[in-house]
Amino acid sequence: MTTTEHQGLHCEVSGRVQGVSFRMAAQGEAQRLGLTGWVRNLPDGRVEVQAFGPSASLDEFRTWLKRGPPLASVLRLDCESIEYEAYPDFQILSTPATNTNE
Repeated sequence: MTTTEHQGLHCEVSGRVQGVSFRMAAQGEAQRLGLTGWVRNLPDGRVEVQAFGPSASLDEFRTWLKRGPPLASVLRLDCESIEYEAYPDFQILSTPATNTNE
């Protein structure tokens, strides 16, 4: 059945999405929907998400990402389908280091 096939989703969320508990709220929503994957802040102020699970749950998660938690102000959501990867749960990852030539 199509709705139970596991798929992947990669999204980048722009706007006021850091410092507003976006990652923690995204983790809670993903867990509620039975998704696995991760979320992290990016150095440029965006939030990056990779989620894996049933397509119906991913669709609901994408809808949630468009609005985010109450203090967030999502201005742009860019998502693409990606190949499924098995993760044990949904994690909050550290912000990747920036490459500065000092």
